[in-house]
Amino acid sequence: MAQRRTSGTNLFMTVLCVVAMCRAVPINELLERASQHSDKLHSLSTTLTQELDSHFPPIGRVIMPRPAMCHTSSLQTPIDKDQALQVSESDLMSLARSLLQAWSDPLVLLSSSASALPHPAQSTIFNKIQEMQQYSKSLKDGLDVLSSKMGSSAQAITSLPYRGGTSLGQDKITKLINFNFLLSCLRRDSHKIDSFLKVLRCRAAKMQPEMC
Repeated sequence: MAQRRTSGTNLFMTVLCVVAMCRAVPINELLERASQHSDKLHSLSTTLTQELDSHFPPIGRVIMPRPAMCHTSSLQTPIDKDQALQVSESDLMSLARSLLQAWSDPLVLLSSSASALPHPAQSTIFNKIQEMQQYSKSLKDGLDVLSSKMGSSAQAITSLPYRGGTSLGQDKITKLINFNFLLSCLRRDSHKIDSFLKVLRCRAAKMQPEMC
């Protein structure tokens, strides 16, 4: 299974490298591949959240920061599909790229923290975080190519720096709470990225809005 996922990622990157040189692949095909990757990224973040919830201390649910504390919360985004359908293609691409870029450093922190996470499924969590980093990098490269075909507005990126430091805490409870919080923010943002790209895919395929 892992080999199959790696092969899929390599194929995706190979196609995008060709596109970067000759710009020959239609944009709807690129969006289809991008949406497949964003879907996988969101699926992994959801699975990881469920893994953590199975051994999350009750006190953690009480004191874990609220979603408004996520480092990407300042970015104004559509709150549902109906709103996303009212946003231009270039703006949706810019939002997706901004959110994806904002997770470059936090994913590194999640990866380094997962290597010693006090959790029974630590090894599984670590491997899935590594896989998420691969999908995120591959998707970022793909969206760079796509945005270059959509004009300057699509290439604009809003800076959303992560200021949470390089450690998730010293004691077991603090580490689990901060890890879970960061992952919950990633799950929320990966859902947004996936939703925006699926709307773009629908538009490129000239599908009716209700089919998106």
